[in-house]
Amino acid sequence: MQSTVSHRTLLEPKSVPDALKMLRDEGPLAPMAGCTDLYVALNFGTLKETRFLNLWRLDGLRTIEARGDLLCIGALTTYADLIASPLVRKRIPMLAAASREVGGVQIQNRGTLGGNVANASPAGDTLPVLAAADATVVLKSTAGTRRVPFSAFYTGYRQTVRRPDELITGFEVPLLRGRQWFRKVGTRAAQAISKVVIAARLEPPKGSGPAVVRVAFGSVGPTVVRATRTEAALAAGQSLETALTLLAEEISPIDDIRSTAVYRRRVAANLLTSFWTRHPEA
Repeated sequence: MQSTVSHRTLLEPKSVPDALKMLRDEGPLAPMAGCTDLYVALNFGTLKETRFLNLWRLDGLRTIEARGDLLCIGALTTYADLIASPLVRKRIPMLAAASREVGGVQIQNRGTLGGNVANASPAGDTLPVLAAADATVVLKSTAGTRRVPFSAFYTGYRQTVRRPDELITGFEVPLLRGRQWFRKVGTRAAQAISKVVIAARLEPPKGSGPAVVRVAFGSVGPTVVRATRTEAALAAGQSLETALTLLAEEISPIDDIRSTAVYRRRVAANLLTSFWTRHPEA
């Protein structure tokens, strides 16, 4: 049942500092931008928030640029922006691949990277990519800026470390070497919520050092899952069978209307196998 909008309030900041002051002085406020998730909740009558902060016009948060070894992506960067960006395609192609499978063209033109992260759904297609990329979340408030490793950003189902007076302003991705891989398994390639999604990368050893392995899954737990024990086993040269056993212990899928826990476990194992057997350098 569609919710009414008559009792809801919308604030329109003219700049990022203006938005931060509103969060501090007028809160609690729910930041909004592309609204691709918010409108779904509104339509189904599950939208609890009544006071909103519209960020869509803050173009300063819609940037993609290299700063030394860091790739800096603004929170309002849309999926269409990510798909079109030469920097993204060169530095983190798995993010461009994930963006191509988020909804249709309309969603890709409105949905933002910051919104996907803030929404905190464990099925968010870009979340495993940012986890596997060792990305950092940039949070700002009137008190200053803090940077949180993506692996520490989520504390539970749809829960994050962001304070009510803070705004996600962007993401920093270090220089990635080696190969990257992204796969989404769903009813359709796009315009469907994933049953299982994986992002992974393999950086070959430098000299006598170990390989760098990152494996992250979505839709197999209450939050995005970095399979750190699985990564460590593969980086240390242990067998794929050992890694698969560890993976089974690190994920906790559930039965829901889209799939079953048994299916998700099987697909996660198959995806890890596909990634690793296609990249035997380690």
